[in-house]
Amino acid sequence: MTAVKTLKTNPCRERHDRNAVGVELKSLCKSFGSQQVLSDVSLEIRPGEIFTIMGPSGSGKSVLLRHIAGLETPNSGIVTINGRDPREPETRDRFALAMVFQAGALFNSLTVYDNLALYPLEHHIYPKGEVHDRVMRALQILSIENTANKIPAELSGGMKKRVAIARALVMEPQLILYDEPTSELDPVMGATIAEIIATLKEQFTVTTIVVSHDRDLALTISDRVAILMGGRLIAVDTPAGIRASRLPKILEFLNPQIDLRNPRFKQLESSNE
Repeated sequence: MTAVKTLKTNPCRERHDRNAVGVELKSLCKSFGSQQVLSDVSLEIRPGEIFTIMGPSGSGKSVLLRHIAGLETPNSGIVTINGRDPREPETRDRFALAMVFQAGALFNSLTVYDNLALYPLEHHIYPKGEVHDRVMRALQILSIENTANKIPAELSGGMKKRVAIARALVMEPQLILYDEPTSELDPVMGATIAEIIATLKEQFTVTTIVVSHDRDLALTISDRVAILMGGRLIAVDTPAGIRASRLPKILEFLNPQIDLRNPRFKQLESSNE
């Protein structure tokens, strides 16, 4: 059962009556020195959908997400949010974007309340009284209002993830980016976070992009899934289409078999000799 509350009166509705945004990537390439991280990646993410990007570690997923957030500059190709460059200040003024980082990125010296209130207060986005209402409403939506006066060190890993999501909700985003939202969580808490992501889509008109290794999350709550390997897209399809794929790389990624007679790390050693 999801931990998200549906509220009869929701001040977030005023913003979320505005349209969710679309995201487009065209021939995106990115390298760091001699290491090619992304190669000719093209995607169109539709307004209002949950789009999950999967792939092995080191495949370029988080770098791709950082380009969408406007935190990286591509070597070539373009990224746009409703036709605008996410790196431009005008784009952030026009569209509300929030990113939920893998480790939460919470300030351990601040209470949960102050973590959520910091950005809108520092940037004078809302009056102080309105910030308080928004913070408490975001915590209430995720059923964690009792954490407001705690510091992150007092919270479990799952609670920290929920606080990070609540912080994103304070800004009433039209686009939420999640970087490995279920990493380091037990299966039950991982399922809870997946339920939260899906339920927020039902409550708000928001485009959701998730980077995840979590097969259950990707194939359960997503409208579409992309598989990224070695910096290249090898598939973009519905969860049903991904499940039905017979492509060996996808089969191996989604259903890896443990082979004690010929373990993968030995194969990697042989290929590097």
